[in-house]
Amino acid sequence: MGHQAQKAGRKKARADAVKGSRQRIRGKLIKLGISLVLAAVITATGMALFPGITPETLARRLLLPLGRLTLLIFIGLAAGQLVEALGWTRRLAAVSAPLLSFGRLGPHCSAAFTAAFFSGTTANAMLLEFYRSGKISKRHLLVANLVNQVPAYFLHLPTTVFIVLPLTGRAGAAYFGLTFAALVLRTVLVLIYGRFMLDKDQPAAHLTGSKPASGEQRPVFDRKVFARRLVSRLAGVITYVVPIYAAVFMVSAGGGFDLARRWLAGFLTERFVPVEAFSLVIIGFAAEFTSGFATAGALMHSGMLSVKQATLALLAGNIIAFPIRALRHQLPRLMGIFAPKLGLQILLLGQATRIASLVVVGIVYYLL
Repeated sequence: MGHQAQKAGRKKARADAVKGSRQRIRGKLIKLGISLVLAAVITATGMALFPGITPETLARRLLLPLGRLTLLIFIGLAAGQLVEALGWTRRLAAVSAPLLSFGRLGPHCSAAFTAAFFSGTTANAMLLEFYRSGKISKRHLLVANLVNQVPAYFLHLPTTVFIVLPLTGRAGAAYFGLTFAALVLRTVLVLIYGRFMLDKDQPAAHLTGSKPASGEQRPVFDRKVFARRLVSRLAGVITYVVPIYAAVFMVSAGGGFDLARRWLAGFLTERFVPVEAFSLVIIGFAAEFTSGFATAGALMHSGMLSVKQATLALLAGNIIAFPIRALRHQLPRLMGIFAPKLGLQILLLGQATRIASLVVVGIVYYLL
């Protein structure tokens, strides 16, 4: 009789859990619907205000990137759940464990670090999944996101190297050396911070890394639970992603970021950059970095800039331009994935450490 009562109690608890999960999903889907309506209003307003936004432009510059971002977030959230449910955390983390274990980041952050070599968005979605499920703390998430700048650097390196070096030669090589030195400097400092601070902030689940204790069976993978949780998490993330992405796109289409780049370029070049490098930095703002590198090469070949001056100007252009590009590209992604408050914290922390490290290596290079 007691056994039947326990069985009935467990059955009722499962039914209540399913019912509660469905109610949460329904609530998130309602919020998602409101979010999509808001995004549609923002888009329609932008198209009315800026005649240059055609349906083709909208599809190419907003809908396609947004669809790609949504797919990557979906992959990241699914990967985070699968890695944990199937017990693959330690296997995936083994690749980067020697490095991240020094910073006490543990197997979950190490798994996301490995994934970041393929996609930064997927890695961030994995960190979000681990954080929301209690596998890592907020401090782990922030530190891991900073360390994930290492794979992000190498992920984009092949594309930029083969464009920059032919244009700028030795100055481009020196520029990459400085940016890499800055990356190493901030990564080492972040890992040292983790070494002494994260051991005070270790969730039990983070320490286990999905490895069951002796005699304990690994949790059985439940497809229905996986699907419900994935839909719930994805709906929650997309609720923020779509309107923020649409708003940032409209600011960009209206010339807001171009105006900010030109103002910041003029403000800083008048004070900190040699006169000979004015056009280099300003063009780097007005267009993309490729134009800045091309101008640096031309000024060097004409004898107007030395290799050292060109290198410092490129580094200054990087420091000045990247925060604007971060607002344009990273802000909607981070605020969408992690929600506005946490996403903004991650963006500001990442930019602060990046700029500080670049300034340090730039000063050392200037003094040498």
